[in-house]
Amino acid sequence: MQALRIRVKGQVQGVGFRPYVWQLARRFGLRGKVLNDPKGVLIFAAGDGLDAFVAAIETEAPSLARIDGIATSPWVGDLPLGFEIAASEGAGAQTRVTPDAATCPDCLAEITTKGERRYGYAFANCTNCGPRFSILNALPYDRSKTTMAAFTMCHECGAEYADPADRRFHAQPIACPACGPKVWIEPEDPDPIDAAASRLRAGEVVAVKGIGGFHLVVDARNAAAVALLRQRKNRPTKPFALMGRIADIETFSVVSDEERALLHDPAAPIVLLAKRGDALPDDLAPNQTTLGWMLPYSPLHHLLLAALDGPLVMTSGNLSGEPQVIGNDEAREKLSRFADAILMHDREIARRLDDSVERMTPHGPMILRRARGRVPATLPLPRGFEGAPQVLAVGAQMKAAICLVKDGQALLGHHLGELEDALTWDAFLQANDDYRALFDHAPSVIARDLHPEFRSSVYAENLGLPVVAVQHHHAHVAACLGENGWGRDAGKVVAIVADGLGLGEDGTVWGGEIMVADYLGYQRMMHLRPAPLIGGDAASRDPWRNLLARLDQAGLGSLADDILGDYPRDTLRRAAASGINAPLSSSIGRLFDAFAAALGIARSRQSFEGEAAMHLEALAQGGTGEPYPLIVRNGEIDPAPMFVQWAHERRAAPKPEDMAFRFHAGLAEALAQAGREAMDKTGAKAVALAGGCFQNALLLDLVVKALGDVPILLHRKTPANDGGIALGQALVAAARALQPAESE
Repeated sequence: MQALRIRVKGQVQGVGFRPYVWQLARRFGLRGKVLNDPKGVLIFAAGDGLDAFVAAIETEAPSLARIDGIATSPWVGDLPLGFEIAASEGAGAQTRVTPDAATCPDCLAEITTKGERRYGYAFANCTNCGPRFSILNALPYDRSKTTMAAFTMCHECGAEYADPADRRFHAQPIACPACGPKVWIEPEDPDPIDAAASRLRAGEVVAVKGIGGFHLVVDARNAAAVALLRQRKNRPTKPFALMGRIADIETFSVVSDEERALLHDPAAPIVLLAKRGDALPDDLAPNQTTLGWMLPYSPLHHLLLAALDGPLVMTSGNLSGEPQVIGNDEAREKLSRFADAILMHDREIARRLDDSVERMTPHGPMILRRARGRVPATLPLPRGFEGAPQVLAVGAQMKAAICLVKDGQALLGHHLGELEDALTWDAFLQANDDYRALFDHAPSVIARDLHPEFRSSVYAENLGLPVVAVQHHHAHVAACLGENGWGRDAGKVVAIVADGLGLGEDGTVWGGEIMVADYLGYQRMMHLRPAPLIGGDAASRDPWRNLLARLDQAGLGSLADDILGDYPRDTLRRAAASGINAPLSSSIGRLFDAFAAALGIARSRQSFEGEAAMHLEALAQGGTGEPYPLIVRNGEIDPAPMFVQWAHERRAAPKPEDMAFRFHAGLAEALAQAGREAMDKTGAKAVALAGGCFQNALLLDLVVKALGDVPILLHRKTPANDGGIALGQALVAAARALQPAESE
């Protein structure tokens, strides 16, 4: 009788894969066993239906499974007479961990059907849904190595857990009202979910503990409650995330088929959707044409929404600039100043996970923040990276995230935040220790940003391992190449990189770059004409500083005096002339700020990063007109002609939305022209679009259209902003490590 050893690699633990294999083996009349080990799932099987069995493993796999490969080899050894699910074996970690998954239809039906054992229970789950990464302490993924180890299963849960035919077979977070976690509210009430809903209806703020952390919650229909939350959290204009049932979402926003599918993805991300009407308070997302919606992704959320019967604001439960609160005592200490009540439970959160944020564009999905539901999913390394060493990349300073390379996979970690914040720095250190221990990762090389003073760079230099410093925008390009599976030997691409800032090789601040690049290196072909960042970091906060610099550069100093009469123009001009705290920058992000300030948008101070650019994009959605002129010549893209034409035409009082659109269109035409010229000069095979400015869906669409029919590489699975930069750093370091090895 034929017998095989079958190795299945990928996202195959914690997704019901072993009971699926057990049922499949019984269907084909096989004997043998299936088990988890550090490399994935291992199957030993014998019988006449082996070929059909192996073919069916991938084609019929569970919905949450992601199979990277199936390898078979002959097996000679003892096997059980029947087919068994064996205990997990081994230590270490080479398999993929499943991200947290939104409540499945079967579990939702149970908690909403009277008479069911889990009716009204806030922690129902099965192998098709529920917490995974947020409760995991170690691998392999077994209950004893999760935060559910504190809860002893009752007899009924134990029977479900042990039955391979049950959808809860080895569902590690399995629980019920008799044996699982409990939910309560402070101040105390015998019916915590109804009490929370009553407080929300009364216009109060309630802190709610979810899967990856606490949220601050108000009734999204109550303008006074939304204003109260903004006042208490000192968050004047940054958009709030919303949670609602699909009927609510379709009432208040326009939802395409693709967007509906994204909302229903097991990751349950926040999805940016166009507003429909004005029934919800404007204060939810001031100066925006979109709202960020997510479906309820835990039973607790479903029960709370049903009790309130309406949509909720769900914004991160944290002090300004700090990471999200995850512990009960921490919530009592920090969130009580915001919240009138706290809805909490006693299942511990092993790691903090913000909600992922995504949007659909005319060119496919785009991830703005990669977190809960998307991590720790891995990306396969492109062709040519076989044999790459283990690499740790520590990312940049903003939107920090780390990346681990091991065994042909890249694991881009979850969003952490701004490393200047002390608690975010602690979270960064924890994430490094956490991922390296969890995935048995032992790097031989560290990759960091070129900027030596980033906290992540200092950290990298102190690890005692070889360090590769990667220029910021080269890392952006490499991340885009890697996500698109661009082979290490596939040749160079032209890259258009547009972001806020990154240290250049020449010591200036880059941010509007046309490069020709591969994983090993790059050549800077063109760039936005530099202008001084007057006041250094202050220029990122104060759009008027960038407007002053660009108007003076365009010979419009008298206009700057008229527009900025109340600002200390002369002081800043002296600083710019002397070069004191006024580094030159080619940043397109700061160009957005300058033009937004020209239109009076967030001129004095941005209350959150990207406020001016987001407002400008939203305004441009309703505009039209010919592109403003930017000149591409002598290796520079000069925006001065745009400001000159705008200054001339502003006397006729054109519509602000038309000026905003013409800015986007003019910038897109210039970037595309520069990209095409670089392709003609170098013979590059494709164009990659990278950097945070390409999270602007309008700019992205206009550049893609202006480029024409050339092959274009875009970010879809990883953020185009600094949240994806660690992936690029890791690939550059891996490519450089492989180069000398091949030479030898």
